[in-house]
Amino acid sequence: MCTVCGCGEGDTQIEGHDHQHDHDHSEHHHHGEQHGHTHDYGHGPAHAHAPGMTQSRMVQIEQDILSKNNQYAAANRRYFQEHGILGLNLVSSPGSGKTTLLTRTIDDLQPDFAITVIEGDQQTTNDAERIRATGVKALQINTGKGCHLDGHMVGHALETLKPEEGSLLFIENVGNLVCPAAFDLGEAHKVAILSVTEGEDKPLKYPDMFHAADLMLLNKIDLLPYLSFDVERCIAYAQQVNPRIKVIQLSATTGEGMQAWYQWIAATRQIVLVGHPALAV
Repeated sequence: MCTVCGCGEGDTQIEGHDHQHDHDHSEHHHHGEQHGHTHDYGHGPAHAHAPGMTQSRMVQIEQDILSKNNQYAAANRRYFQEHGILGLNLVSSPGSGKTTLLTRTIDDLQPDFAITVIEGDQQTTNDAERIRATGVKALQINTGKGCHLDGHMVGHALETLKPEEGSLLFIENVGNLVCPAAFDLGEAHKVAILSVTEGEDKPLKYPDMFHAADLMLLNKIDLLPYLSFDVERCIAYAQQVNPRIKVIQLSATTGEGMQAWYQWIAATRQIVLVGHPALAV
């Protein structure tokens, strides 16, 4: 867990604003209120062990942090439900092709759906700029030394972005297959993206992430002729960790398999829109 590595301390920057994060979380954020500041997390020094801290105390700190996070995530989830917004948390290791997949998805779906994006990275606004080039609203959260987004960060980003009712919200998390598994953002589903250029045993090495995900996108399948990647074994490993996980094989570069991904999004959105007949398309 990252709760003892310092990633919950210090400064995180939500694009365009500056603000010191309140670690007490004593006041819950309210969606729809505009805040002219940046939210700060994540610049604490990383360390594997806290000197002088007992294991039981570290466990208690972890539980407290996750409990607070879950409160913010629950508020985000209520916001999504009230407004008929499908929130998807895209998680992967760096280099999986996540941003390329997202930009192609936006280009293909934008004629039919309103789309908003929250981008998470430790530094730079490169990915948010790539997303905004498609014409959709995107907001960058730089986590500094932080290794994941959390419910509080996403809640404040929603206040700024104000996604349309009935829209799609993609949250591109920090490239990391460890800590984002533990932090609920209020999303409807975690979508794990695994590239065939990675090892097929990734689901076994990072079981928490693949257990938390409802869908695995096996990306870059156009490269399979040049690799020794065993697709069947990879899928078997993912299902061993999570028997309910769905798998779609695709290539964001060539477009192969992308329609299956879009069909999954459309079907999932219909579930979210139950109770919102005026928003159904």
